[in-house]
Amino acid sequence: MVMVSTVGKDHANIMTLSWHSMLEFEPPLVGCVISNRNYSFDLLRKTGQCVINIPTVALAQKVVACGNSSGRQVDKFKEFGLTPVSCKNIQAPMIDECYANLECRVVDKRMVTKYNFFVLEVLKAWVDPLQKDPKTIHHRGRGNFMVAGESIQLPSRMK
Repeated sequence: MVMVSTVGKDHANIMTLSWHSMLEFEPPLVGCVISNRNYSFDLLRKTGQCVINIPTVALAQKVVACGNSSGRQVDKFKEFGLTPVSCKNIQAPMIDECYANLECRVVDKRMVTKYNFFVLEVLKAWVDPLQKDPKTIHHRGRGNFMVAGESIQLPSRMK
């Protein structure tokens, strides 16, 4: 589960996102589905940029609260005590409290109208080096979440 931050005319916005997937390594591409009823859909379509912010379980309550409110009515950064941080390549802000942040731009809109599916290129990745083995959260549906658990390491020739 991630939080997507976008930039608007009045204020930046945050939405909670469950449906996303890595699509390619080089260049790094991520696909995500955002409902066309969401405020973030309009902002992403208009600006072509966003940040994928990866929270830890410590932010779980704020992640859910962001997902249960609309940026049309509330400035979620202020409402939920989250800190916007400027990005290097885009105008949308990162969320400082998140473990990792991916600055993205939309590179393919062909599936947006039919499927609400955006293809994003990751321009820069940020990670908090102070958070070792972060416990990320994953949405399982209907208010159920799973917390990332034990890590294992296996032999691999992959980078």
